[in-house]
Amino acid sequence: MSSAAAQALKFVSRAALSWKPTRRPQQTLAATVSRSGVGLHSGARVTATLIPAHAGEGRYFLVDGEEEARLAAEVGNAEPRSQLCTTLRRTEGGGPRVRTVEHLLSAMEALGVDNCRVEIPLLDGSAQEWVEAIQSAGLCAAQDTSGRNLEKLAPQINEPVYLQRDDCFIAAFPSLQIRISYGIDFPKVPAIECQWFSTYLDPNIYSSKIAPARTFCIFEEIEKIRGAGLIKGGSLENAMVCSMSGGWLNPPVRFEDEPCRHKILDLIGDFSLLAQNGNQGFPIAHIVAYKAGHALHTHFLSYLSGKITVDQEELAGQC
Repeated sequence: MSSAAAQALKFVSRAALSWKPTRRPQQTLAATVSRSGVGLHSGARVTATLIPAHAGEGRYFLVDGEEEARLAAEVGNAEPRSQLCTTLRRTEGGGPRVRTVEHLLSAMEALGVDNCRVEIPLLDGSAQEWVEAIQSAGLCAAQDTSGRNLEKLAPQINEPVYLQRDDCFIAAFPSLQIRISYGIDFPKVPAIECQWFSTYLDPNIYSSKIAPARTFCIFEEIEKIRGAGLIKGGSLENAMVCSMSGGWLNPPVRFEDEPCRHKILDLIGDFSLLAQNGNQGFPIAHIVAYKAGHALHTHFLSYLSGKITVDQEELAGQC
């Protein structure tokens, strides 16, 4: 990125984002619900319990059942160089990490679960089981500790904003509705190659067109990823595996462009981290992304929210 472009991003990021009333109350789950599964990266079998929370509390993870270990699902807690999944850790005081939060957060953001206390496994590598869990519990207006409803606010993009590194980029444009366009390119993997998918976002579209899309990996890269201590729980049951020469090893795919749709699922989960105090996370905008990935997603949010300024060195390795 040129220095002029970096300065432009730094300038518009302060004015491009505002918060607008939605005329809708913040919501939470109407009942507690649990799901079990094997963590993709940890390999451990865990049970996730989603518990209703008060208005204004937002979405957070309770680590080891201790209130003082509460970890908010906010961009300030996202580790900036987490590549294969989204990892949260408190910026002050350290503490335990919570990995692979993007699928659950994606489902909660899209379906309108604004306040929730949660622990997490990965399940089948998509968000479908999370959608089913949320739908089984139902939603209701959340009340604060005084019994009052709080109006939900939504972030809105007022000016074009973009972030680019090499041929990877994210751009946000003003729009009356939430729209997402995402592109991926795997030229050495003929079964995937270049894919684009564009969609508007509402609970019905998300549940039918995005949530079922599973995470995927390239067979020839598995040993390298495992060597980094990741995907210990990966299997043909919770991820799609594609070989450069042999195509999909565990067909059938759920959509012809399932990998691209899963990238949109991840993007929604990552952008949910813009939420605070039970308000909406995903901005009202048209988001266009190409080969972006988790690290660039969260970097973009940090710029957009003014938490960090543009630094060329920080962009290195973010695709």
